[in-house]
Amino acid sequence: MKTIFKPLPFLLGFIAFQLLFSNRSFAEFRDLVSIEYCYDGDTCRTTSGERIRLACIDAPEIRGHAADHARAVAARDRLEMLVVGKSVALRRITKDRFGRTVGELFVDGGNVQQMMVSSRHAVVHPRYAYQCPWAVCY
Repeated sequence: MKTIFKPLPFLLGFIAFQLLFSNRSFAEFRDLVSIEYCYDGDTCRTTSGERIRLACIDAPEIRGHAADHARAVAARDRLEMLVVGKSVALRRITKDRFGRTVGELFVDGGNVQQMMVSSRHAVVHPRYAYQCPWAVCY
């Protein structure tokens, strides 16, 4: 057990040094993309053709057995108002089973997913909330 804790102070010091003196910002780990359109309240397509599934949230479906068309259109319109035609920061998290990029979007320093949840156009998806630190507040 002692051998595990010996390198711990060194490791913590190294991490602290990197955080204090690194010139890299968190923004460097995000790519800037341009959103062409949104399919619904949690899925968009970039101008380069990349499909983005917004992480940690769930919005009403436009089609399918669980569709709620009126609420889905309202959610899509809200999301488009927030991101279409703007320079959007994308934090890629993973790929889903449909090949879409799952990630967080940021506009003007604000988290788009949080904006969608705050405006009640989407809810936090409990199964995937662990991917977004802010989601534990909901």
